[in-house]
Amino acid sequence: MDHNNKNTDEHIEENSENETDDNISAGIGVGIALGAAFGLMFDNLALGMGLGIAIGAAIGTAVPASKKSKKK
Repeated sequence: MDHNNKNTDEHIEENSENETDDNISAGIGVGIALGAAFGLMFDNLALGMGLGIAIGAAIGTAVPASKKSKKK
């Protein structure tokens, strides 16, 4: 029985890591799109996309962390 619990805990931990990676990827994708739009508006595409990637990665990291803290 103890062996099965260990496998279940490892499986939950792996899924949690994959979920975090998915959130970061989604954040970066949305950040690039919004950053490109703002970059075009302000005539500086590279800066807009760079800021979009940084902000998207930060949001993609923060959202799962805030969900975990609310569950506890």
